[in-house]
Amino acid sequence: MLAEGARRDPAQARALSALMRGVPLPAAARGVPRLLPASSPFFKDRQDALKILDRELSRPGEGRPRVVNIHGPAGIGSSTLAVHWGWREVGQFPDGQVYLDLNGASASAALPVGTVLHRVLTQLGVDKDAIPPGVEDRIGLYRTSVAERRLLVVLDHVHSAAQIRPLITSASGVVVVAVSRHALVGLDAIRVPVGPLPEQDAVHLLGDLVGKQALAAARATLPSVLERCAGSPWALRACAPALLQPTGQATAPDESATDPLHAILDLVYASLPPHLAVAVRSLALRPWPTLTVTVAAAALDTAAEQAAGVLAELAERQLLQGAGTDRYVMRPLVRQFAQDAALREDTPARRAAVVERTVAELVRFAIEADLAALDRRWHLGPRYDEPDQAGQAPRPAAYPGPGEALAALEAELGNLLEAVRTAESRDDAETVFYLCQAMWPIQLKAGHVEEILPALRTGVRLADRAFPGTDMAGRAHTQLGLALKDLRRDQEALAQLESAADADRLAGHLRGQATAVESLGLLRLGQWDHEAALPLFQEAGRILEAIRPGERGFEDVPRARALLERHQGRALRGLERLDEARERLLVALRFFRGTAEAYNTARTLTDLAAVLLDAGTPRRPGPWPRRRWRCWRRSTRSLTWSTRGRCWNGVSAKHGE
Repeated sequence: MLAEGARRDPAQARALSALMRGVPLPAAARGVPRLLPASSPFFKDRQDALKILDRELSRPGEGRPRVVNIHGPAGIGSSTLAVHWGWREVGQFPDGQVYLDLNGASASAALPVGTVLHRVLTQLGVDKDAIPPGVEDRIGLYRTSVAERRLLVVLDHVHSAAQIRPLITSASGVVVVAVSRHALVGLDAIRVPVGPLPEQDAVHLLGDLVGKQALAAARATLPSVLERCAGSPWALRACAPALLQPTGQATAPDESATDPLHAILDLVYASLPPHLAVAVRSLALRPWPTLTVTVAAAALDTAAEQAAGVLAELAERQLLQGAGTDRYVMRPLVRQFAQDAALREDTPARRAAVVERTVAELVRFAIEADLAALDRRWHLGPRYDEPDQAGQAPRPAAYPGPGEALAALEAELGNLLEAVRTAESRDDAETVFYLCQAMWPIQLKAGHVEEILPALRTGVRLADRAFPGTDMAGRAHTQLGLALKDLRRDQEALAQLESAADADRLAGHLRGQATAVESLGLLRLGQWDHEAALPLFQEAGRILEAIRPGERGFEDVPRARALLERHQGRALRGLERLDEARERLLVALRFFRGTAEAYNTARTLTDLAAVLLDAGTPRRPGPWPRRRWRCWRRSTRSLTWSTRGRCWNGVSAKHGE
């Protein structure tokens, strides 16, 4: 209708053009991602593999997806090959390079499909708020976003074909490179196997790493080193420091070891100072996705500065890989070796203490970041109120603002989820409860709902077993129900929220019961069932009114009522009871403005604006300009354009109403 009007009226065409210039482009069309890690300066050989990649890039599209599966054993250089080729052909991908580590070393840590799609869409520039909750919708948005792009997508450490199949598209300009340990069965892809380096290239690599003089000085032991490294670039890098030793005696790995990588690890581990040997054993006890100063300091029971130094030293010895500022990753083969060493050298009590200390530190970090990220919401459990064993009460950590606290939680999410799995293996329901509760800001604000979902299910299962019919069980069910609501699994969400209301009612926890009933109303509101939503919000309000001064949750009642006023306003708008809706929203607005709560103030203003538009209130209050003016007139069925009228749906413009 707008386009038809613009064809008839040049003035309307100009106005429509001005309007459209103010509309932001889809987020996916903004920015060019350049996210590949740095390439190795000492890349060697792989000419046959590079030719296969070049051939796939240059072939006609013809509707066939361009998918390459680079695969090879640990330490052989599969990821290095993908990154090197990506940078070498950077000119072929003017619309960007996407890179994502899928944590495929173990099935428990591998990223689920929905999370993979979410992270790739974010890298493509899609605003987090614009990413739909459902996997199918995310697939559609991804394929639409890349349809006209010339783009490289590198997916590292892939666990299975199912993990990446949604990212395969027939867009001729998109090349997907999947890196895995083994060939991905069930994936229609060009296979690029990566094998050992030839001896000549292995020697050249060692020369680049240590220098020609050091290589010449170690010529007596060089044949043994080359034989034991078996063409593995990682093994060669790990052996390089030993070649710089004056005697060269430590350069020969254990001849009795049959696995070349195990032999090199024996050599490297034997050369470690005692404090580094203890460190690598301690850090390997759980498969932490990233090793941060927080994790290392807790595991090693040391100060943050010392922990940072230990991580840097282990990285220099090729036992860790850098993964960003002050973040490291331990290769699966190193972790397995170090775990075996810990079983031999450390007592069960010491191993358990290391893990327990690390999980406890992650819980402390998560609670403090949670308090800083969402300081106005209510929390449950003594760890949010009482001092810990060191006598320190939880407090909001010193972040510049809530956004930084949320970013810190988000950056540590992988380790928090691993802490949940660790606590589950120890049947520690209380720790799982606190970790899940502290991840609420990520669930609410950061869009990682699907990634957190398994942890929330674990929390409900353990809470029902350890704390049946308590407020903790109610809270666990509420959080899971809200996650399922966001994922549009409405029937599951309904069952969880009803269980939450029942548990809180049995526990006599009115604040939790009101939240569960309010969440049921939000579920109905999301289904556009305003008639069912309104009574639920009203019931939640009656539950809040029953909380008396001095009872638990009383201090939170004013804010909870304001939120319910806003929700009732939304439901009343859906029922076309606009005057009542406006009244409710104004009550909520006064509260949120009075408490300087910017986020909910903005949300309430948005709802109020929608009500006023439904009621026919003009967009711009104040006197109309003297010259001929134009306005939109909204009816229930259409938008019409007026150039001569002196009123807005019958409302006089004389007084700027």
